[in-house]
Amino acid sequence: MTRTRSARIALLATVFVCAACGLVYELALVALGSYLIGDTVGQASIVVSLMVFAMGMGALLAKPLQRKAAAAFAAVELVLALLGGLSVLLLYAAFAWLSLYTPALIAMALVLGTLIGAEIPLLMEMLQRIRRQEAGSAVADLFAADYVGALLGGLAFPFVLLPLFGQIEGALAVGMVNAVAGLGLVLTVFRAELGRRAKAILIGSAVVVGGVLVGAYVMAEDFEVTARQALYADPVVHAERTPYQEIVLTESIALAGTHDVRLFLNGDLQFSSVDEYRYHEAMVHPAMSGPHGRVLVLGGGDGLGLREILRYPDVERVTLVELDPAIIDLARTEPRLTSLNRNAFADPRVAVRTEDAFTWLRGATDRYDVIIVDMPDADSTATAKLYSLEFYGLVERALAPEGRMSVQSGSPYFAPNAFWCVENTLRAAGLKTVPYEVSVPAFGEWGFHLAARDTAPTLTLPPGMPLRSLDAPTLAAATVFPPDRRNAGDLAVSTLMDPVILRYAREEWTNY
Repeated sequence: MTRTRSARIALLATVFVCAACGLVYELALVALGSYLIGDTVGQASIVVSLMVFAMGMGALLAKPLQRKAAAAFAAVELVLALLGGLSVLLLYAAFAWLSLYTPALIAMALVLGTLIGAEIPLLMEMLQRIRRQEAGSAVADLFAADYVGALLGGLAFPFVLLPLFGQIEGALAVGMVNAVAGLGLVLTVFRAELGRRAKAILIGSAVVVGGVLVGAYVMAEDFEVTARQALYADPVVHAERTPYQEIVLTESIALAGTHDVRLFLNGDLQFSSVDEYRYHEAMVHPAMSGPHGRVLVLGGGDGLGLREILRYPDVERVTLVELDPAIIDLARTEPRLTSLNRNAFADPRVAVRTEDAFTWLRGATDRYDVIIVDMPDADSTATAKLYSLEFYGLVERALAPEGRMSVQSGSPYFAPNAFWCVENTLRAAGLKTVPYEVSVPAFGEWGFHLAARDTAPTLTLPPGMPLRSLDAPTLAAATVFPPDRRNAGDLAVSTLMDPVILRYAREEWTNY
């Protein structure tokens, strides 16, 4: 009786571990897609729906295997450990070198789901072989262990595996645990059901799987560096993965000696040092043409917009709100960035808040003469809320009565619907706007909105401030849009519950 009880405990513990591993594989696919593609909701929908479907198919396909349940379960776990452990690495390779990420994701989700789905019927048969019991009781025992294991996996992935191992190494480590748990159960509790040949095959296969996973783990860092470099035209000089994004800095040196430093966040170009001044002059200085003693910067953690603001000696205080502390640390310490932003963060007038801008604005009580909204493009669910009616309503509340705000609004040429959606949303929030565009070679035609509370602001430049890319005639011309890129007025307003700007941006940018 004691031996039977120990066997049941061992089997249910294996169910617990395997369920945790299965959920980690699922979350790893979702997280990787959100990092690489940026569409968290879309990636989660693809992965979850495909894996749930495949799990049902896997359960059906496992029915003929129940006669040799123990050997079949060990084989399933070894294949699952190998593919699940390598899943992130293989998908990253498909993204970096083959441009086949979505087909590879679909295939991986279907295969992993099928293998996970095959586990429960085989484990049910194995449980009944230890001690026969009512079907309902056996199902309750198995699913209790399965669901509690899934809870462990769901919590371990973001709070343990990602911080300690990262995505690639974390998946590989889980694959090793998966292989040990599955094979360990079969070679101990069910070893009597295996012939010598079956044992030899399973042990040999386990050695191969373990060797592949361990080898991949050892080479993971080198692989990631090589794969990352394949994504960028210029040499990568700094790269790090934070809880919020992947930060990559590249640098190229032309034959003439010109340096081009570029910052990428989740693969999206943020600036090129060759022409970033055109972007930042256009974004900052029209908003500074008026009272500018108190300035608020939302985003802009690279400090380049901050550099332009601090050129005004009568600026009293600048508050910069940036979500990711890693980008602030980089802008404060990386020599390539500090030379570009002129050590802006060392200025005593600057106060940094590392918080989510939306959340920070909800608690803000101060009023600002100038607000610069320099957010990443609205190409993901995480950034779309920063272009919503609710967000602009919070920004408007923080704006002083005579204040002016400038909003980075994307490209009116490549994504005109997204650009004009920003204008319609700003106006719906009660702001008066003036749209304008400038040429930034690294981006193409790029647009902004100057906004104020009561009357439409005049697009002018502060007197006596020398600029490289703007003067009065250039700025006047910046308000003229060609007929095929003007606001037709029929675009929807973007809100938290209906982020239409995300749809506009995706539809338009996929054409380029």
